[in-house]
Amino acid sequence: MAEAAPLLEVRGLARRFGGLRAVRGLDLDVQAGTIVALIGPNGAGKTTSFAMIAGFVRPDAGSVRFAGRDITGWVPERIAHAGIVRTFQITQPFAGLSVAENIRIGAFLRTRAPAAAMEQARALGSELGLAALLDRPAAALTVAGRKRLELARALAAGPRLLLLDEVMAGLTPTEVNDTVALVRGVRDRGVTILLTEHVMQAVMALADRIHVLAEGALIATGPPRQIAADPRVVEAYLGAGAAARLADG
Repeated sequence: MAEAAPLLEVRGLARRFGGLRAVRGLDLDVQAGTIVALIGPNGAGKTTSFAMIAGFVRPDAGSVRFAGRDITGWVPERIAHAGIVRTFQITQPFAGLSVAENIRIGAFLRTRAPAAAMEQARALGSELGLAALLDRPAAALTVAGRKRLELARALAAGPRLLLLDEVMAGLTPTEVNDTVALVRGVRDRGVTILLTEHVMQAVMALADRIHVLAEGALIATGPPRQIAADPRVVEAYLGAGAAARLADG
């Protein structure tokens, strides 16, 4: 039986900033119902790739197809309406609004009825462990609370594909474990996930498939166990010769 067409298809995606080739010919697929990771050292091109997929940066070359439609170059709002929503590594909630009001902003993408949007916001906030904080100012949240708020606001927009940008950054080990469970729960509710993340424990626990970038180019693709043993990946993170040194003990 033939495999279904990917929900997201990225082909030859490229972007240059002056003399810097930030992303060079990126190819990746994301099947519906899966969690796919895009990883790499700092400066590898992960965030630029996310920005191009979500419409915040226009690619110099290549294409992005979502649910069978070419969405290359669409503006972020149109892409969000189509079903792709992203989070941001640096969370910036509306500090003067309550947690529930922040989540409601995401819900307004799908409904203009304030009461319905607030009902959805409170339900989502409760599901993500924010029930006791919904009426408090967003400015009072901890780092972990802000991460959950960012996730809830994105989910309120009703995505089919969620782009998670460093959702574990700044969290304690316990908070990372809790967030891994949250992300699994998001996938289980029918949302496909493409994530970029530096916390390898979380990546290996969550991802069905991993794509590895280094200096803007894709150097490896495969399941977690294969990626963890790939010498090219080891050297991208630890430097030239690291794979051989590790092999020698």
